[in-house]
Amino acid sequence: MTRHLNFILIPLLFPVLPRAADWPNWRGPDYNGISKESISAVLPEVLPVKWTARVGIGFSTVSVVGDRVLTMGNETLSGVETDIVCCLDATSGKVLWEHTYPCALDPRYYEGGPGATPTIHDGSVYTLSKKGHAIRLKLETGRVIWSRDLVKDHGIELPEWSFSGSVFVDNDRLLLNVGRGGLALDRETGRTLWIPSTETSGYATVVPYPAGGPKSSHLLFSARGLIAFDSATGHATSEHPLRTSRDVNAADPIVIGKRIIVSSASGTAMIEPRDDSNGAVVIWEQRDMKWYFNPGVLIDDHLYSLHGTTHKPTDLMCLDARTGEIKWTLPGFGSGGVIAAGRTVIVFDNGTLTLFDADPSACKPRHSQKILEGKCWTSPVLANGRVYCRNAVGDLASVEVLPAVAGIPSR
Repeated sequence: MTRHLNFILIPLLFPVLPRAADWPNWRGPDYNGISKESISAVLPEVLPVKWTARVGIGFSTVSVVGDRVLTMGNETLSGVETDIVCCLDATSGKVLWEHTYPCALDPRYYEGGPGATPTIHDGSVYTLSKKGHAIRLKLETGRVIWSRDLVKDHGIELPEWSFSGSVFVDNDRLLLNVGRGGLALDRETGRTLWIPSTETSGYATVVPYPAGGPKSSHLLFSARGLIAFDSATGHATSEHPLRTSRDVNAADPIVIGKRIIVSSASGTAMIEPRDDSNGAVVIWEQRDMKWYFNPGVLIDDHLYSLHGTTHKPTDLMCLDARTGEIKWTLPGFGSGGVIAAGRTVIVFDNGTLTLFDADPSACKPRHSQKILEGKCWTSPVLANGRVYCRNAVGDLASVEVLPAVAGIPSR
């Protein structure tokens, strides 16, 4: 009997560590901005910044698998503007390897540099530069497996701020927001499989759309609308027009079953593509929530996001995804990013990391901490107990978030 009681008590006396969770690509393992980890309901007054590193000018987030942290930046090396794909050690921030190639910084009304995030899949890293360099690297060493210059090879028209969508892995294909209808490459060889149009693209990353069936399996937020398409052929099965100033369609859509929430600087709508025609039924639409380039997160039928553009201060906002009704707004933010872990919403904006519990009745921040200075448009990432934050000039910080502890609920 005593031995049995000791067995029961042991978990109560020691911390129960949550399962580590990688973040292998833009928007995380399920492409929705939500980590599979949990965060303790009780946090220290100051979260420890374990390390910082310089990774070059740009707005790429990080992807993390095991002890590998991948991101991109741009520096002038020997007088040449150069993109750097950087692999860091997650524990120390030490550079494990770098891959460089000439690429224009192109600071058009902002600092410039890469906007896409590396994608890690099955021992390889896939990247896309703002000027159309698509590259496959070996995760362990950084060795180049194949490299393509898509603009040179296909004569593709660059959008005004060049490419920023990340590589999406779909079985043996890579799907890219390059060209008006997207582009697919063979994952093993880099060979082009299909490209319906060389006209200008949007800026978002491809999103899976399981409810669309095999012929409408993915979504592409293109320059002039949202396209549902067959990833095997590139055939567009439906398109919902959405015109914005200077064709800035950049925030990934949010999928809720068969319905889709799509947002840009012109407003937001929930749509449902028709089964029998090229078009969609509009469920609701409104202009009081606008996503410029970072999408929100969906928790219990409510969206938490930053509303507004880079031209003026923005609001942190909660919206009922079923009706489009705004539940609350909190002013005083900029153009940062939002992710979540369980019911904990994580905001990194204006250099400050803010955590609060998802609650449609009010926003009650439970932790706020200044991490970095300067422009911070890049979305944070949570992976394996660390939140990664980055600014435009290339400072990357790793912030330790305490794991859930026995007897203390996690969120």
